[in-house]
Amino acid sequence: MTQSSKPGSDDRGLTCRQCGCKHFRVIYTRAGRSGKVIRRRECRHCGRRITTLEKPVE
Repeated sequence: MTQSSKPGSDDRGLTCRQCGCKHFRVIYTRAGRSGKVIRRRECRHCGRRITTLEKPVE
């Protein structure tokens, strides 16, 4: 059986573990190894900070 996805119930993207908010601002960005990008993000609601490691799509 397959699950039906409802329009608007998109689970992609970041979610703050502390407050559940999906809105982040980027504090700073720097280049990492092998072409990866390291970003420091802050939740706009509670201020919790997280680090993301992103790789470009080829």
